Amino acid sequence: MELISQVLGKEPIVTFAILLVVILVIPIIFERLRLPGLVGLVICGLVLGPSGWNIFQSDSPMINLLSDIGLIYLLFVAGLEVDLEQFRRRKSRAFGFASLTFSVPLVMATLVSLTLGYGWNTSILIGSLFASHTLLAYPIVSSLGVVNNEAVIVTIGATIFTDIGVVLTLAVCVAIAHAGAFSFAKLLTLLGWLIIYSIAVVTGFDSAGKEFFRRSGDDEGNKFLFVLLSVFLAAVGAQLIGVEKIVSAFLTGLAVNETVGEGPVKEKVIFIGSVLFIPIFFVDLGLLINLPAFVNNLDTLKLTLLMIVGLIASKLIAALLTKLVYRYNWQEMLTMWSLSLPQVSTTLAATLVGYRVGLLPLEVLNSIIVLMLVTSTLGPLITSRIAVGLTSSPAEDSLLITLPDQNVTEIDSAFTIVVPVYNSQTDEQYLIEMAALLALQFKGKIIPLAIATAAAHMDAPQLEASLQRSERLLTKATAQSQVLGVAAEPLLRIDHAFAQGISRAAREQNANLIVMGWGKRTGWRSLLFGNVIDGVLWAAHCPVAVARLVESPNKIQRILVPVENLTASPLQSVQFAQMLAEVNQSHITVLNVCDRRTSSSKIAWRRSHLSLLVSKLALTNAPEIQIIAHENVAQAILQAARLYDLVVLPFIRNRTSPGGLAITDVTTQLARQLNCSIVMLGEPQRPQTKNVVMSNTVASITSAV
Repeated sequence: MELISQVLGKEPIVTFAILLVVILVIPIIFERLRLPGLVGLVICGLVLGPSGWNIFQSDSPMINLLSDIGLIYLLFVAGLEVDLEQFRRRKSRAFGFASLTFSVPLVMATLVSLTLGYGWNTSILIGSLFASHTLLAYPIVSSLGVVNNEAVIVTIGATIFTDIGVVLTLAVCVAIAHAGAFSFAKLLTLLGWLIIYSIAVVTGFDSAGKEFFRRSGDDEGNKFLFVLLSVFLAAVGAQLIGVEKIVSAFLTGLAVNETVGEGPVKEKVIFIGSVLFIPIFFVDLGLLINLPAFVNNLDTLKLTLLMIVGLIASKLIAALLTKLVYRYNWQEMLTMWSLSLPQVSTTLAATLVGYRVGLLPLEVLNSIIVLMLVTSTLGPLITSRIAVGLTSSPAEDSLLITLPDQNVTEIDSAFTIVVPVYNSQTDEQYLIEMAALLALQFKGKIIPLAIATAAAHMDAPQLEASLQRSERLLTKATAQSQVLGVAAEPLLRIDHAFAQGISRAAREQNANLIVMGWGKRTGWRSLLFGNVIDGVLWAAHCPVAVARLVESPNKIQRILVPVENLTASPLQSVQFAQMLAEVNQSHITVLNVCDRRTSSSKIAWRRSHLSLLVSKLALTNAPEIQIIAHENVAQAILQAARLYDLVVLPFIRNRTSPGGLAITDVTTQLARQLNCSIVMLGEPQRPQTKNVVMSNTVASITSAV
């Protein structure tokens, strides 16, 4: 082991390679064990560090650099992922719950720390570490379809207050520690600078970001770089005035929150941190654990136990007081308690900063890490048991159904379907046929669309060749439409990019639906910056159906619609399947996969809840509802899909929890392994003021329980 350690000291590339293997393999193993992936990373750091095999050293310059970037990224993502819309919807109650879930743990932990002999500054910092919470269980409440329950909305909205409270408390405590002797004059000066800095960051980067994004147009690369530059420029400014850089990272996340919005830029920004820097931060935390000192020191064990019990009790008291004030029922109260238990992103970041500046001793650091491991496992586990059966707002759910109603007798304009014919590799014959079937139902029309790539000069030979190729594709598509008996209005557009051209043309034509062929996603450029389909799915104003058809749509008799989240949002897929089914009198099955350990009573509740949601669609022929208990969602769907001609999958934008490490995309796995026809239906991106819920078909591995 000493020889390996020496080699790693001389060859940083070897260290980096080992870290990548750890990040890739360990979370997958722990996910299979039904444990959060971050637990595996911390334990792996413990095993590979000084307390284990001594392969990595906690003072390694490269690991420290990557860990510092992960630390900044962690708090930046926490600010970026704050759901401002959820906060606005119940801001008074969110503030009320935030005040209680912040102050009760703060006061209890501060008093306990003082009795244990810690100073006032250290005790207040320890108390603040208990005051925040990380929404690790968001994917669970989303999959249960209860994310619109008021208690859940209040808990989500309270996050912004608790996180701001923790980072500001940290900034004050660290500044007081650096200043030496405490005085109110120094405190007021610090608070003044902190207020000025916070206002400058939040307002400055918000305004600059909106202006830069407006001028950048569709250049995602420049937008991505601007966001990263904002984070590290704010960190430099924080260092100049003596404020901790994680404070600047969180404030920057809040500043660019609305500017970035829900789109590919945000997805890429979070992707870079979630798969690389943030996992290295958790590994570095494991390196700092002194296992012999922790195990052999009875006082440290008592401190850890006291912290765990104190946090659980204080969060329970805060939730109970909230129940009494706002008259929530017991199930809602326990859900709020379980959602506020996990202590990950803000807590760990503040703990590490406090340890590095000498405010927190090693035993407190070790105890907080153990506290994180316990709460990140316990919180989501309790939520999965308690949140089942919570009621959701039906009025809000109904806003998400946007496909046209077949029973409407009068519509302002003809039902319009845009069919891009940009890719000769897709089977455009079946695409036109599917679009024709849907258009005929509503007496609408289809618009075959071809995009000619723009050149610097309008008389360039490349543009002329592109125009000729596009005209040939349009002629072929128009002829097929006429054979099928549907009105077709071919459209040729010159644009600098396919995705933007399709989205703009659909908006200009006031399209109700876009039907696209399945394109290949290959290469690092596609992984990082997406392809044509990704761009259209993110930018389109109307639903987008991405189809991979292996046979004529007229032959489809059995349609399977997997629904992961029990909310109205994924039921767009059910409505779309019904539109296809009415042409051929096809049979539709709505499938939901739950954990194999789910009790029969909970399975019955899921079936009843899903039936209720489907009934709100007022479909002509009610689909079959099927609930399968299985340990692997993708495998369960693959097995069921063998009996079907078409599988309709929802495309739902990712929402990672702050501190999320990686993403397992069930939809991608299904698309790769299914042999039947597939349609992936994407919803339009709504403005934040109307966005009801940001649910996701994927769960971060931090929420694997």
